[in-house]
Amino acid sequence: MTTMGAGMDAKVVRRHGTLLAATALAATLVLTGCGAGDDRGSKDSAGSAAEEPARAGEANRDAAKDEAGAAGAGAADLRVDQRAIIYTGAMRVQVDDVDAAAREATAVVTRAGGFIGGDQRRSADADAVAELQLRVPAPKFAGVVEEIAKLGRQQSREINTQDVTEETVDLDARITSQRARVDSARRLLTRATSITDLVSLENELGRREADLASLEAKKRRLADLTALSTITVSLAGPAAKAAEEKAETGFLVGLKGGWKAFVASLTVLLTVLGALLPWLVALGVPLGVLLVMLRRRRKIPALVGPVSAPPPVPAARSAP
Repeated sequence: MTTMGAGMDAKVVRRHGTLLAATALAATLVLTGCGAGDDRGSKDSAGSAAEEPARAGEANRDAAKDEAGAAGAGAADLRVDQRAIIYTGAMRVQVDDVDAAAREATAVVTRAGGFIGGDQRRSADADAVAELQLRVPAPKFAGVVEEIAKLGRQQSREINTQDVTEETVDLDARITSQRARVDSARRLLTRATSITDLVSLENELGRREADLASLEAKKRRLADLTALSTITVSLAGPAAKAAEEKAETGFLVGLKGGWKAFVASLTVLLTVLGALLPWLVALGVPLGVLLVMLRRRRKIPALVGPVSAPPPVPAARSAP
């Protein structure tokens, strides 16, 4: 019995030892797995933390690209749409009826929102010419030019542009600065304590206000020129001569020019002679009569002839 109890105790001890070993192994595996999990978690966290600056840098670069694109778009708008440009044009169109064409041109300008700035006409026959100065809004400039060209046969066209954007910006800055100077002078004027200071400040204020008015007048002039373009249109009849004739050369051309110069010089000479003739008659006739009378006086013979001297008497000789 003692031997069997001892064997059973040994088995129990071995079984408990096995359980303890298994429990220790399981605990070790669990701790190892947790450590590996923590390592992987820390590695993932470190990787995410390392990727965050890269993602932030990419976001900043994208934002910078968007801002640069917006700035480029703004610059493009300033170069094209927001610039102050003065458009001027001159054209000559030959038409069958000058008056009818002038009325049609007036209607075209009125439909475009403009007006006639000047109207000069010469003759009423086939060689009639009408000079019209048209003021049209700048956006309608090209359309009005094309419509005017369709009134007849276009002989010439000249379009000019002048960019005054920088001048406009400079005027705005100068006007703002000058207004500040005027306000400063007005404040100083209210604080004047003597007649001398009052007169001096009034003169300075007047000068500054005059400079401001001049700058504002220039700004209004530029605004008018940029808002309303100017088109000078010449409507010529069928028999009207071209405005610019080609230069001709040759002997006959020189002879013709010389003859014209001779005739013009002769005309001027005859004109001067005609102007002097009354003075010559008024002064020349009395002077001529006086000269004739003087000549007749010189031709009258003397009534008493000259007395001749007696011949000389020879001297008497003495006796030897």
